[in-house]
Amino acid sequence: MPFIPHTPDQVAAMLAVIGVEAIDDLFDEIPADLRAGELKGIPAALPEMEVGRLMAARARADGQPLCFIGAGAYDHHIPAVVWQLVARGELYSAYTPYQAEASQGTLQILYEFQSMMTALTALDVSNASLYDGASALAEAILMAVRANRHGKARRVLVPRGLHPRYRAVARAIVGQQDIELVEVPFDPAGGHLTLEALAPFAAEPFAALVIPQPNFFGVLEEVDLLTDWAQAQGALVIGVVNPVALALLSPPGAWGQAGADIACGEAQPLGMPLASGGPYAGFLCCKEALMRQLPGRIAGRTLDLEGKPGFTLTLQAREQHIRRSRATSNICTNQGLLVSAATIHLALLGAEGLERVAAACHANTLRLSASLCATPGVEPIFDRPCFHEQALRLPAPAADVLRSLAAHNILGGYDLGTDYPELGPAILVCATELRAEEDIAAYATKLARVIATRTQARCPVEPKF
Repeated sequence: MPFIPHTPDQVAAMLAVIGVEAIDDLFDEIPADLRAGELKGIPAALPEMEVGRLMAARARADGQPLCFIGAGAYDHHIPAVVWQLVARGELYSAYTPYQAEASQGTLQILYEFQSMMTALTALDVSNASLYDGASALAEAILMAVRANRHGKARRVLVPRGLHPRYRAVARAIVGQQDIELVEVPFDPAGGHLTLEALAPFAAEPFAALVIPQPNFFGVLEEVDLLTDWAQAQGALVIGVVNPVALALLSPPGAWGQAGADIACGEAQPLGMPLASGGPYAGFLCCKEALMRQLPGRIAGRTLDLEGKPGFTLTLQAREQHIRRSRATSNICTNQGLLVSAATIHLALLGAEGLERVAAACHANTLRLSASLCATPGVEPIFDRPCFHEQALRLPAPAADVLRSLAAHNILGGYDLGTDYPELGPAILVCATELRAEEDIAAYATKLARVIATRTQARCPVEPKF
């Protein structure tokens, strides 16, 4: 709320009705040692005009750099109508639709979102979203361990080529529930998961195999072979997918002979701005046989007593509605506002529009990779097909190169050194449909200059006497 119009007299009147003398009395149940106390680091108050000037100056300091970073959050075009509609009061301030008779619009949006996600993943059921892609994976792992009836294994195989933050979040959540995540190495030449790497686990029980498509490096996995192998071992398959990529790639429900059992991922590419890392929304889909293990809530379509179509919450297996010990999840929620944006975004694009976006991203990434690799010493790390992004090796320290590019107003990529030091100086680059040819050319030109400058600095010309 930008402006609270209560006068001191009105505040005093409200406190009198409540029966307390001061606002602080409303919080007297909080122990004194838990209170923040005086915030000494907060500067003195400023007039509204000065605050506006300060924030505008800080926004200008950020600049408007060209973004070539992907790594799980993508700078896509968002049609203006998406947030024009989402920001309407009916959606922007709506709460959880417990009262179906007063929430038909919200419930229909959730239902349409679920329908779109099942169409994209070729699976039977979708919930009404989760916090983000990383927590959606954690929920999928918990779900797979509960649902796998072929044994009591509490081990899940996770490729090292899966997003590092996804692995960290999943480990933080499921590790406290006596579930072991076993990392499987990627092929050093292709950057993908191979059957040879999985072979040692064939004799050991495990509940599920996680398959990213594409993986963190943008590399496409051999999903059919991996799915059939895992299911032959009696394990479930969890696909971690990019919703834009699904416009071109085989959906999880069609992987192998029987299809993946569960699919999850990040919905941020669908109408959500980067927004400094959030809020985003996760999606989670599964086969009908696993529906009772699906966390969160599901919106359904039905008919009322007069035969008119209506929408309602049909499955809510969460701790707010049943005993905590019997809930499928104690952390899940739905991101209704972000799901509304995703639904409107997908409705605007349609199947053809989403396919065109995916094709443009793929073409731009290939163009970007070819342009950057024209600089001596810059080369692709992996030799397999990629989507959306590609890992490149540099002839100079990645952090230094990215810092120099940032000084030229270019966000040049994601430094892979922290998570994958074995790759050496390497970056992950991405070009969505927003990057024009002149943007790619500008990046390639500046990268060549940065590399040349650093190479000359390391190898000074010998003086002649």
